[in-house]
Amino acid sequence: MSFSNLYSSGFKQRNRDHFASIVRIALSDGVISKEEEAFINRTAINLEIEEQEVETIKANLDNYPINPPSTEQRRLERLYDLARMVFADKIADQAEKKIMNRLIIGLGFPHEEAEDVINHSFEQIQKGSDEDEFIASFK
Repeated sequence: MSFSNLYSSGFKQRNRDHFASIVRIALSDGVISKEEEAFINRTAINLEIEEQEVETIKANLDNYPINPPSTEQRRLERLYDLARMVFADKIADQAEKKIMNRLIIGLGFPHEEAEDVINHSFEQIQKGSDEDEFIASFK
């Protein structure tokens, strides 16, 4: 049995959906910078998404819904990835913030807290927090 067969198809689909959310943020300004592309490629490897799947996802973003995690820990892990993507090119433009707002609500954060969640996540990323520090800052 190969290593990738250890995970359920649901697990793999959630990874694809999460990856698509990251790509959405990168494409929100219409261009994927070199820094964003590098982040996308690293994330694809970490999520075990093959190169041909990456291209399929990029071309068909609408086929991948926001798939909210069932635990707070997973939700914060995904938020960390999304916030890092926004700052991969060192710029958080309005288009990225707008997409981030939608994704945060889609992840299960309350609508009325979305702006605070965005601001706090961006502060943590700019400060250089690693994933554990980032998650701890929300608890």
